[in-house]
Amino acid sequence: MLTDTHAHLNDEKFDEDREAVIARAVEQGVTRIVNVGFNRETIPTSLKLAEQYDFIYSTVGWHPQDAKDMRPEDLDWLESLCSHEKVVAIGEIGLDYYWDTSPKDVQDRVFRDQIRLARKLGLPIVIHNRDAHSDIVKILREEKASEVGGIMHCYSGSWETAKLCLDMNFHISFGGPITFKNAKQPKEVLQKVPLDRLLIETDSPYLTPHPYRGKRNESAYVRLVAEAAAELTGKTLEEIAEITTTNAIRLLKLK
Repeated sequence: MLTDTHAHLNDEKFDEDREAVIARAVEQGVTRIVNVGFNRETIPTSLKLAEQYDFIYSTVGWHPQDAKDMRPEDLDWLESLCSHEKVVAIGEIGLDYYWDTSPKDVQDRVFRDQIRLARKLGLPIVIHNRDAHSDIVKILREEKASEVGGIMHCYSGSWETAKLCLDMNFHISFGGPITFKNAKQPKEVLQKVPLDRLLIETDSPYLTPHPYRGKRNESAYVRLVAEAAAELTGKTLEEIAEITTTNAIRLLKLK
């Protein structure tokens, strides 16, 4: 009963064996996968995947790295897609100060526009945050994102920032890095996150957990993330699977 709350199974890296990848996830006990569409190219293919498999859901949103390419009509397009029965959140959205692909002011505007859309529609949001912790918190607070809440995807920040996000109605999601020997901060933060706000993910094909680090990630490996979370929290694998799946079902209204 595992749930991968963040995957990119429509990525071209899966073009040769996508069906087999999904079958392996099922074999490992994955019962729900949230696939993320994040720009003009990936949103349609994410939706197609969700339509093909009853246990796969989709998000729709505009990634900060692609913010410069977002046109005014694209926001209307996103809104029209949110009525799709398999769309469960707006995301991934946020700020990325590591990759210099979109100006910060453009990222800011696109981020705010999508938070406002989420509030209008009553949908949770999935946050991408890279090297932008203080600005993320500032914008979430100013745009009243607590009204819809959502997911801090693949969380890598401090416990102090996590507390601010928790106070704004967000869940904290962890991926492959909690299996890395040198990932001290994510492990410490996970141990402090209330269990009813804890989620797990793969971000496949990226951030592959140990012992497959450096290779392509896939949703089956969310089991390795769950095992690490279980060890860190003193729970069993089964308990972590049930806790995180229950949280995902409640937040994203999954079936």
